[in-house]
Amino acid sequence: MNAAPMIWYAFSARLEMRPDYRWDPCIAHRGTEVDAFISDYFAQSDRRVLLVAGAGFDPRSLAVATRLGLVNDKVRAVLIQENRPNPPQSHAHRAQANTKALLASIVDREVVPIEIFGSDGAVIGGRNIIAALNRQALEGISDIVVDMSALSVGTGFPIIRYFVERIGRGNGPTNLHVFVAHDPRLDANIRSIPSDAPGYVHGFKGGSTLDATAAAARLWLPQLAAGRRVALGRLFDFVEPHDTCPILPFPATDPRVGDALAEEYLTELQSTWSVDTRNIVYADEGDPVDLYRTILRLDDLRKPVFAETGGSLLVLSPLGSKVMALGALMAALERNLPVAHLEPIGYDFEASIPSEISKPNLVHVWLEGDGYPQPRPALLAQGSPVR
Repeated sequence: MNAAPMIWYAFSARLEMRPDYRWDPCIAHRGTEVDAFISDYFAQSDRRVLLVAGAGFDPRSLAVATRLGLVNDKVRAVLIQENRPNPPQSHAHRAQANTKALLASIVDREVVPIEIFGSDGAVIGGRNIIAALNRQALEGISDIVVDMSALSVGTGFPIIRYFVERIGRGNGPTNLHVFVAHDPRLDANIRSIPSDAPGYVHGFKGGSTLDATAAAARLWLPQLAAGRRVALGRLFDFVEPHDTCPILPFPATDPRVGDALAEEYLTELQSTWSVDTRNIVYADEGDPVDLYRTILRLDDLRKPVFAETGGSLLVLSPLGSKVMALGALMAALERNLPVAHLEPIGYDFEASIPSEISKPNLVHVWLEGDGYPQPRPALLAQGSPVR
């Protein structure tokens, strides 16, 4: 079911805004703008903040928590400790050091251990984190802050969906913020060890399991990342797409990274996935809204093409850069798209990776809240609007 080759480029913020896109326009900040926003906004006396962040080995764990703790003494933190089987001792030592520093930066906090795998090897991290969040009291909280920097896709995506849907039902705080410490080189150097069982991220099956979409033309959008060939190969076999449009970062911090990835995945692009070079998606490595708009634009273009032949279904697989993963998350939330994922059983990285990033490049997206005019375009959940 190969459609005619088409070129999909990322659309910049200068293009005409789409009033039917929930996050276009979008309130977002990058670099020094983020520090200014934290100092101005979260220092306000009426801000009561619940921070949800990872407490692991990732050197970006401290970036957001320490900044919030300095400007606001009314921050309560839920620090997620993702537990995977048999972690190396070096990882455990780094995680313990980061957790100690996090506990020192915020007075009102708790560490919540989350088992990612069950005793039978099943992925249960997403369900476990939702159960833990359901036990949190949110009365009096004005702002939820989710720091994705040290959270995996399998944990971070369900957390954000949980709060988006609570806010949509009127059961949660008004404002939801997502932060990421952007460091694509670090994302590439922390290599995941894939498990053997691909599946869908908890809460992100979309229409993939519905009979109504059984005949849909499945387009797979994998985010290419260095050292992820095994994981993406297993995901390709799991999704069984009719077409594949790989996502490459451009522009990027390293201007040669796109060429390097194309070379690394040459066999997949030419043979296994049968990708026409004109069907490669390019998106700004440092701007999540860029990829978000591109995915929605692609979804809009395909719907009328396949309307008479079973419909179109986009399947996302965000790997690598966490900023680009955030863009995929926003699109998945808005269109209820499935997110195919291979949960890592562990991670590997060089000992030379620093224990802390002294000057992180922060990205902030204000997902829900007072900054947006009402009413807003609805999200889709199980095919029905959820406001």
